[in-house]
Amino acid sequence: MITLEQIQKKLAETIKQSDLTQAQIAERVGIKESTLKRYVSGESKPTVFVFAKICQILHLNASEILCVKDYNSK
Repeated sequence: MITLEQIQKKLAETIKQSDLTQAQIAERVGIKESTLKRYVSGESKPTVFVFAKICQILHLNASEILCVKDYNSK
């Protein structure tokens, strides 16, 4: 089963590997940086629309960030 913790970890890793700061990502999504930090830490969950925008900005497809490959290999 894919957990929220796995998704958060993947999101955090991807942000660190990107050339963008959390502030830049948040600005492009149209949210506050503090809101993005809460998504990454697991304090709150983004809407599907915001989740999709984050994936688009980070050049991830949903199966990558949802760890589908990891889930299917078990």
